[in-house]
Amino acid sequence: MLAVFASLPILLVVILMAGFNWPAKRVMPLGWAVAVALAAFVWKMPPQWLAGATLSGALDAFNILIIVFGAILLMNTLKNSGAIRAIKGTFYNISPDRRVQAIIIAGLFGFFIEGAAGFGTPAALAGPLLVSLGFPPMAAVIVALVGNSMPVSFGAVGTPILGGAARVLNAPNVIEALNQYGWTFDVFVHQIGVYTAIIHAAVGTFLPLLIVMILTKLFGQKKSFKDAFAIAPFALFAGLCFSVPYLLIAIFIGPELPSLLGALIALLIVIPAAKAGFLQPKTSWDFPERKNWGSDWVGTVEPGALKEDSPQMGTLLAWLPYVLVALILVVTRIPALGIKQLLTMPALTIAWKGILGTSLAYNLQPLYLPGTVPFILVAVLTIFLHKMDGKTVRTTWANSLKQMVPATIALVFAVSMVAIMRNSGNNGTGNLDMLKTLSTAAAGMLSSVWIFIAPFIGMLGAFMAGSNTTSNILFSSFQYEVASSASLSRVIVVALQVVGGAIGNMICVHNVVAASTTVGVLGKEGKIIRINIVPAALYAVLASVVGLIIIGVFVPGLF
Repeated sequence: MLAVFASLPILLVVILMAGFNWPAKRVMPLGWAVAVALAAFVWKMPPQWLAGATLSGALDAFNILIIVFGAILLMNTLKNSGAIRAIKGTFYNISPDRRVQAIIIAGLFGFFIEGAAGFGTPAALAGPLLVSLGFPPMAAVIVALVGNSMPVSFGAVGTPILGGAARVLNAPNVIEALNQYGWTFDVFVHQIGVYTAIIHAAVGTFLPLLIVMILTKLFGQKKSFKDAFAIAPFALFAGLCFSVPYLLIAIFIGPELPSLLGALIALLIVIPAAKAGFLQPKTSWDFPERKNWGSDWVGTVEPGALKEDSPQMGTLLAWLPYVLVALILVVTRIPALGIKQLLTMPALTIAWKGILGTSLAYNLQPLYLPGTVPFILVAVLTIFLHKMDGKTVRTTWANSLKQMVPATIALVFAVSMVAIMRNSGNNGTGNLDMLKTLSTAAAGMLSSVWIFIAPFIGMLGAFMAGSNTTSNILFSSFQYEVASSASLSRVIVVALQVVGGAIGNMICVHNVVAASTTVGVLGKEGKIIRINIVPAALYAVLASVVGLIIIGVFVPGLF
């Protein structure tokens, strides 16, 4: 019976968001309220622990919100300075072949924007760019959303892992288990990033090919995969140009840079290769004539109508802020350079131990948090680099703050809800906390197949909340406890949660609506989700197979 009670906050969130399409800013406060009521009256959690867990969750959410604000502010600054228009200009006249255009824009460019900004930005940028090149809007939305999957786990410089999974897993029981295994918490988080990247690289290297398969099958004259296989060598080359540095960066640097720097490296290699015709078929592929397009391929925006005037800014100057972000992150994340130790020293850390008389603690390292350095720092520098006027700057900052309101409400209550559930074991009844109660029941019923369920839980979270970060906040602790109860690798199960949350971006309502709106096909979200759920499910199943191979063959004793 306790397991049923423990499931109520999560079930409420799932039903209201997935079933009734309520926004996260309305649902999460209700989920928190139910968790508090259960903790107080069923688990008999003392008042100071109820208040302490809520406050601890809200403070942890504040750290995440700084990153979100920094990412949004930088993107809005680049939009309003004219840099995004110049960046888009990079992609005109690369190749007349629509398959090549889709690979570079829906794939690599989307990967780069995800690494820098995250939170649904890539599909909303890549979609209109494809339409401006002549793509049917429906095709542009679908392939942009499919492309916005592999890089998401490390989006907004690692927020889904560092601000999502790591925030909720930093708990005494996890630390104790890690100490027994011989790992620190930092090593644990790094290993989650490494195995997330391994799983993604094993499956996502084929993502550019999957993008063109969808394109040629659904929007080609012949409605055939054959036209996609004709460009398979180039698609796999593009996939490897991203996944190899992506994986190496995750292993040797950490979870902040795999998507951002991996995509930047790939773009620098693949764009010149595309212009040179490297590994491309002699026959260029295009869509059927406009008169033969399906009635639902186009909405209120005609292909080509979004193409803007020539950019007023040089390409190098437009890309410079992103280059600065990458450079700053590299030099501040490599311990051997010594800057990381300087930025994280106790004198520059805000700490609160023993929150409201509990054992809970809070830490903020403002100069090491990506939201401040480099995002806000580079956004300020861009004002001067791009010579923005005062009115534009004020509008940019005001709009960025306004965009934060829904995210603030949703994240504060989501993190606080999980904190209540995780700490409800501090009670006078002797009952396990809600997450352990729920995970023990789930492991008892589904332990033998949990490796195949884990990524779909992550997908569900992203589908509901529109965010891999929020999905990880909601379910990482649950996944960890199920893995513990089922004697599965906790690293791999949490990595599959992170991977699943990324895959869910293909189908989450928030992203689908945002991308559809930008290209004028609003109202066709149902069809887009029905189409994209097939590649999403395929990706999740293959990710599970890779996870199973890792723990069954390569690292059977992994924590």
